[in-house]
Amino acid sequence: MNIHGVRAIYRFEMARTFRTLMQSIASPVLSTSLYFVVFGAAIGSRMGDIGGVSYGAFIIPGLIMLSLLNESISNASFGIYMPKWAGTIYELLSAPVSYVEVVLGYVGAAATKSVILGLLILATARIFVDYEILHPFWMIGFLILTAVTFSLFGFIIGLWADDFQKLQVVPLMVITPLTFLGGSFYSISMLPPVWQKITLFNPVVYLVNGFRWSFYGQADVNIAVSVGATVGFLVLCLGVVWWIFRTGWKLKA
Repeated sequence: MNIHGVRAIYRFEMARTFRTLMQSIASPVLSTSLYFVVFGAAIGSRMGDIGGVSYGAFIIPGLIMLSLLNESISNASFGIYMPKWAGTIYELLSAPVSYVEVVLGYVGAAATKSVILGLLILATARIFVDYEILHPFWMIGFLILTAVTFSLFGFIIGLWADDFQKLQVVPLMVITPLTFLGGSFYSISMLPPVWQKITLFNPVVYLVNGFRWSFYGQADVNIAVSVGATVGFLVLCLGVVWWIFRTGWKLKA
């Protein structure tokens, strides 16, 4: 294992984040804060509790997950796509680093950024609503597992994309709608029975509910199923990355 190579990629990606703090950190935190103002403080104060949890507190896990999924995908996809676009990918391919080390560097940096962002949003939420974290270790575990899984997914998108438009297709057209329809702002038990069953085919439901369980000890799906679904998607992404590097697909600009 070339630790120096992994560290070089990781530090370069983290440095890029700190050079663009307004875009990478401040903008997502501000956008999510607006959700807390509108749905948590304004509308939430006029709505009843959901399962004994105030509406403002209830939506915290969903909002964090919304930002976490989008930022994990964006950070990882841009991280590997930019060298392809600029032509510097050949320097990476000629460097004494294996494909595993490239993945560790880029995905590790993207996941780190997403976890930091998630924790900042969690801290910001305290300004607007009161909440408790019933299982803090599970919360951190879900946060890291989700960040790593979707950073890996974003890495795949970055390898697949051959223009900037394709980088935005999956986050905007797939992930964001699935997150909004995955119980981020409501409990799926509030839906009609038919729609409850349909919603269970949405994979984001298991992510949001698993994360919400770590806060309040309640969820619409079993916690074991949530963990299994997340780990299953992680294994799937690892398999796709292995196949990409095995075949040499989309590695060049």
